[in-house]
Amino acid sequence: MPEKAAVTMPNSQEIELMAHLIRRAGFGCNEDQLESYVAKGYDTSVEELLNPELQEPFPEDLIYRYYPYFKIATALPSQQSHWVLRMTSTNRPLEEKMVLFWHQIFATGFAKVENAPEMQRQIEMFRKFGLGKFSDLLVEVSKDPAMIFWLDNCENHKNAINENYGRELLELFSMGVGMDGHSNYSEEDVQECARAFTGWTIAPGLPRYPYGEYMREFQYLGEDHDEGEKTFLGHQGNLDGQDIVNIICQQPATARFIARHMYSFFIADEPPVPSWQNVPPRDLETIELLEREYFRSNYDIRAMLRVLLHSRGFKETRFSKVKSPVDLVIGIMRLVDNYTQPKPYIHLISAACNFMGQELLNPPTVEGWHTGKEWIDSGAMVERINFAADQVGDIENPGVQRIVERLKLYNASYPTESLVEACLNLTGRVPVSQERKNELITTFQKGGPVSFDTPESETDFTKRVTKLLQLIVSAPEYQLT
Repeated sequence: MPEKAAVTMPNSQEIELMAHLIRRAGFGCNEDQLESYVAKGYDTSVEELLNPELQEPFPEDLIYRYYPYFKIATALPSQQSHWVLRMTSTNRPLEEKMVLFWHQIFATGFAKVENAPEMQRQIEMFRKFGLGKFSDLLVEVSKDPAMIFWLDNCENHKNAINENYGRELLELFSMGVGMDGHSNYSEEDVQECARAFTGWTIAPGLPRYPYGEYMREFQYLGEDHDEGEKTFLGHQGNLDGQDIVNIICQQPATARFIARHMYSFFIADEPPVPSWQNVPPRDLETIELLEREYFRSNYDIRAMLRVLLHSRGFKETRFSKVKSPVDLVIGIMRLVDNYTQPKPYIHLISAACNFMGQELLNPPTVEGWHTGKEWIDSGAMVERINFAADQVGDIENPGVQRIVERLKLYNASYPTESLVEACLNLTGRVPVSQERKNELITTFQKGGPVSFDTPESETDFTKRVTKLLQLIVSAPEYQLT
């Protein structure tokens, strides 16, 4: 068999930065895709990510042919699988990443809503408004039937207010309890907010039988709206929900709230939201940069993201966040090219996220999931490692085949150290310690010299490479992004 020609694996600062961008503003990619991004340049790639409408849309009609139950199913696993398939195969990764971002903040759970199509409609709303103005998104959230039912605004009446939505709107959805040691609002503000949202309800639903779930619809009942004078954050008048949103969006606390959430999601883990009143941001310079852009752009989320992705804080803070289960699962799937096209058993992939502790469309509470190190415990770690190792160890996956073929381009006598370095690069440019790298080198060398003289020796090389890939994705460093 003719000798393979040696190639040089790209390993520059430019490609490292691009890999970081695609991991954080998407879910990662394979090496071929990464090199394509590098050829476009960082600025062009950022704009491509920020403008998903310029990319091919997700082929919903085609997907419904393969998975008709996505269209009609009322069970939660079907809607979870639909979203997981979309994240795995989309040409618009930042669009889906922002959907996940807003789902974490406006956490709404199937456990109470019990209407999977309604949950899916909320996700579509995040997709439509998630890169627009925060004020528009906040109004849409307030009109969303799943949210109205989830936080009981359908039980909020002019003669008997229910504070649940008004309280969470201020505490968890827009401002937070406080900042810089001060409270952002009072109990009176909560009550006045609730009064303003009276009449924002859902139309009476139809019984689910015999045809399944019916979608609830937003309904404004003027006769149930409190028309009285209200005082909210220093503003007075016959305020309604739209007025409340406008006032909220004008607050410095709201700029800080969105900026810290963006920082925590895209740059480095921040402490939980309830502590933000007394715990300052870990990187005030970047947070203030985002706050200024929030007001300069008139609350535009896309503009804030553009500033974030070009900031020094983003570019220099790498592998500082624990991957969420969704980040881990989707990242692996996109690396190995599994389920980037429709095929059976997609529900097993979405179930993997559940087993790791992130059940999409069903967060544990209105606070969403506790992120960072809280993603990791002994049970979740076993699930994470087993899932990743199973995928990269399966030579039937096109992405694994592509990695092996690229490595075969090395000359048989090429140093093992370089081959291990190439494997680390091809699995996401994982920055492992020298001790870990030495362990990988030793493990690979146990198989003896590399040879491509016979079909058997090529098969042996493939097995040794997939074993190496499994060890890499099982390393603690692989849990970070």
